[in-house]
Amino acid sequence: MQFTLHTTAPRSAARAGTITTDHGAIETPIFMPVGTLGSVKGVHMRELRDDIKAQIILGNTYHLYLRPGMEVLQKAGGLHRFNGWERPILTDSGGFQVFSLAGIRKITREGCEFRSHIDGSKHFFTPEGVMDIERKIGADIMMAFDECPPGTAEYGYARRSLDLTKEWLERCVARFTSTEPLYGYSQTLFPIVQGCVYPDLRRESAHHAAALNAEGYAIGGLAVGEPAEKMYEMIEVVNAILPTDRPRYLMGVGTPANLLEAIDRGVDMFDCVMPTRNGRNAMIFTADGIINLRNAKWADDFSPLDPNGTCFVDTVYTKAYIRHLFHAKELLAMQVASIHNLSFYLWLVREARKHILDGSFKEWKAEMLPRVTRRL
Repeated sequence: MQFTLHTTAPRSAARAGTITTDHGAIETPIFMPVGTLGSVKGVHMRELRDDIKAQIILGNTYHLYLRPGMEVLQKAGGLHRFNGWERPILTDSGGFQVFSLAGIRKITREGCEFRSHIDGSKHFFTPEGVMDIERKIGADIMMAFDECPPGTAEYGYARRSLDLTKEWLERCVARFTSTEPLYGYSQTLFPIVQGCVYPDLRRESAHHAAALNAEGYAIGGLAVGEPAEKMYEMIEVVNAILPTDRPRYLMGVGTPANLLEAIDRGVDMFDCVMPTRNGRNAMIFTADGIINLRNAKWADDFSPLDPNGTCFVDTVYTKAYIRHLFHAKELLAMQVASIHNLSFYLWLVREARKHILDGSFKEWKAEMLPRVTRRL
């Protein structure tokens, strides 16, 4: 993997760059649709590629390990061949999912024992084992195995958690460097910076990760219950340390406003289930604000979902029609809303990139923030 940094916006840390992988280039800043089980819910690969214009999608190690399992994925030749997505893929390590299973998992220095949420069967993840799993999945970008503490964790817990994450990261790197890709193309490993909302722990984690000279870095453990301003503060703390010539990935974030604020602070990559999850529940993101299509005010509104030049699905789909579909529990409502919201998120980061490149990002962000956060 290679990262080319093209420019940084005036009066901002916002950056425009290009990540080059064996499955294609990714123009940053970028939003990555979440395909937890190898599928972005309700969206065809053709729609991801041609309509939404996704450049990279995510898969999740925990979920893919349980279903369909590594034997099937290896026989298929990796996730790209299994799901038909020919562009880059990033895999989370499964750490967040495992540690969210608070009542059915046990953490030791060796790894994490957990029970499947599907059938209760017992499994054990180690840093080495997760690297082997991600090799078998075949993602272009692999995440290190970490522990993700809650945003409200006390300092003592966060301290112990970070010590474990640092130890596991070194084991991940050792395993990654001692193994080879399985499918004839290169893979890269991103360390994950943790440390909860404590600046000293975040700095320690960032310095530890940066010293490993990785090809990119992830910032984890944010948007997990802490106030948004704390999240932004931690991003600034970490990005002051991480190398400027490597991409920075903020994991699991977030709202359109979160993206704009994090881009302003030097983040290059994002993912979040919000566009599709909220879309399936009738929340529509637009360039002029947020719409709850279940509300009666849209019942006779025959304008497109986003009428001000950024409508991302066929304009035959009006607010009134999609609202009707939601109330009738028609599956098409969830599909159209998901495609629209993902298209909006990809449009937003493309617009951010355009304004970074032409030097007007700060002015554009100041205009967009109040628009994308208001309720219509």
